[in-house]
Amino acid sequence: MPQFINDPTLPKPDFPGSHMVVDDHYVFISGLTIADIADDIPATLDTAEQTRRVMRELERMLRQEELGWTDVVRVDIHLSDLAEIHKLDGVYAEFFEPGRYPARTCTESPKLSGTSRVEITLMASRAGQARTPPGTPRSDEDTGPE
Repeated sequence: MPQFINDPTLPKPDFPGSHMVVDDHYVFISGLTIADIADDIPATLDTAEQTRRVMRELERMLRQEELGWTDVVRVDIHLSDLAEIHKLDGVYAEFFEPGRYPARTCTESPKLSGTSRVEITLMASRAGQARTPPGTPRSDEDTGPE
């Protein structure tokens, strides 16, 4: 059964949606922009720096589910100006092993939230990872004397 999760470190979505949806097979993370991460982000941040900060936030969210970039199978990107795709690509590639890039779509969306230049959504596979209910110790945790 899917879990619908709102990250307490991010502002609550102002739309009917969740930051993450997690099931036994996948983790889906809703589109994140620089505006979603913090209110005090300078409007002068370029596409490369916005991409870096959004990717770091996505990485933090993946780690919460004990996943990493090698588990990401699909990424959807919206850029406010598609002419800046080379700036995005330079940073984006830093987060993945060369030759192991997820399937990706990138479109121009000139009306992103606030001064955001990039929005990134992803899907990661939980293959090989047994899902345990919240509060249940994992097999690698010390559960004390039996």
